[in-house]
Amino acid sequence: MKVKGIKHIFFDLDHTLWDFDKNSGLTFEKIFKLHKVEVNALEFLSAYETINLKYWKLYREEKIDKENLRFQRLKDTFDAVKFRISDQTINLLSDDYINHLATFNHLFDGTNDILEHLKNNYQLHIITNGFQEGQQKKIDHAKIGKYFSTVTNADSAGVKKPNPIIFNHALKSANASPSESIMIGDNYEADILGAEAIGMDVILFNYHNVIPDNRIKQIKHLMELKNYL
Repeated sequence: MKVKGIKHIFFDLDHTLWDFDKNSGLTFEKIFKLHKVEVNALEFLSAYETINLKYWKLYREEKIDKENLRFQRLKDTFDAVKFRISDQTINLLSDDYINHLATFNHLFDGTNDILEHLKNNYQLHIITNGFQEGQQKKIDHAKIGKYFSTVTNADSAGVKKPNPIIFNHALKSANASPSESIMIGDNYEADILGAEAIGMDVILFNYHNVIPDNRIKQIKHLMELKNYL
């Protein structure tokens, strides 16, 4: 069923348009080779995905800062796979991970097609918790910047989703009201509950296969947005 009255569509970036897990895995393989770190990449990535999500939750909740997130998620992962490595090397890997991450730009299937479909009838925007220095590179290198009128990140807003301040900051930048706006993202807490709390409509990109409240609209493929918009 089509959603009525929407003029502005706000997308999350990582895990919604930009295939973070795939790009992240390729980045780790690259920097491990650069620094001659002979860890089993598949084993590392399997442990890293869960640990990274844990640290991003702490980061959203203002319980750790950016530097601790970047270092500790790697330290904990190497510990989990029982690979001995110096703190100095972890710091080098942490820096190079950010430097090289945007050199891989795989998007989720259907990203360009759905953005092309939506651009003529809606103003499109991004709200992301990612670091400012990396997010714009991802958008530019993936060649999707042309679709978006505004990009709001946690650094510019001073807070992270689900804090209402970042959503209000994005709405103000877009000259949009909550009642004419919809948020599309993969994170149930940050994207969906956060946007709902200020009166925005929401659609969950549910490729994680979480079990949301039945009232939440959800999709498994981006082209399914045509059912709603």
